[in-house]
Amino acid sequence: MKKVVLFMSLFALVAIQANAQRKPVKRSSYSNSSVADYHTALGMRVNPWIVGFTIKHFIKGPHAIEGIVSTNHERNNNVTMTGLYEYHWNVFGKSEFNMYAGGGVHVGIYDRFDYDRDRWVRDGKGTYATAGLDGIFGLEYTFKKIPLNLSADLKPYFHFSGQTNFFGEEIGGISARYTFK
Repeated sequence: MKKVVLFMSLFALVAIQANAQRKPVKRSSYSNSSVADYHTALGMRVNPWIVGFTIKHFIKGPHAIEGIVSTNHERNNNVTMTGLYEYHWNVFGKSEFNMYAGGGVHVGIYDRFDYDRDRWVRDGKGTYATAGLDGIFGLEYTFKKIPLNLSADLKPYFHFSGQTNFFGEEIGGISARYTFK
């Protein structure tokens, strides 16, 4: 599973580099005054149990999509891939501070012993895959003089099969991202 996380992170890095080669798109004055002054950001998302890679890309104005590939470093074999839509708005009257909210879906591959003991007893060793729904609500700060974005968020989720935690180990996170204008 760790190889899948590494592969997905390298794929995201190559995609960002390919995007960086294009000529910059002129953003409207609405988008510059409404959301943080960056187009794409790539970085890490962590909490005490998980570590992962995140990429956020603004589609138009305050609308963004975010992809997260994460793994629980205390468990055996697991990886979760999440896709989110987010709507951003300014807070505190400054363009550096944004709140965001949205939702999306995830696909997770988990070790039966660590995540679903009933299946482990019934089906034995191995992994299983499950899909689910995610919500997200957070606050971010983008530095003006350096290409850095910091965010903290809550991301409740629901699995369609296996353990259906709304508030499990993956609920919250802190992200640090390198921003591309």
